[in-house]
Amino acid sequence: MAYEIVTWLNALNNQELIQRLQTAVSVQERAKGKLHEVFELSFDCKPCYDKKFFLQKLDYIHHNPCSGKWNLADEYVNYPHSSARFYEKGVQGMYEVDDYRLLEYL
Repeated sequence: MAYEIVTWLNALNNQELIQRLQTAVSVQERAKGKLHEVFELSFDCKPCYDKKFFLQKLDYIHHNPCSGKWNLADEYVNYPHSSARFYEKGVQGMYEVDDYRLLEYL
């Protein structure tokens, strides 16, 4: 979507806004070749105070790669970057998982 916005702004010859989007790119991102920062960076951190909320978020994380536009695996337990296989089948995947069930505070 960001590319479409920049293309549209170029078509409108809106150089003022294009310039603002260019100057918003961080030095690190510019070094990687990024030209425009269209969207404001955000991080929606939510503390997990209870097991129910934690499990809701873990379920979302596990199923997200297989939902909507992503379709990164045929089943959520087969997505290689997920801990789902560990929790569903007891098999460590690409990354070692620390089992949340062993934590005392949940």
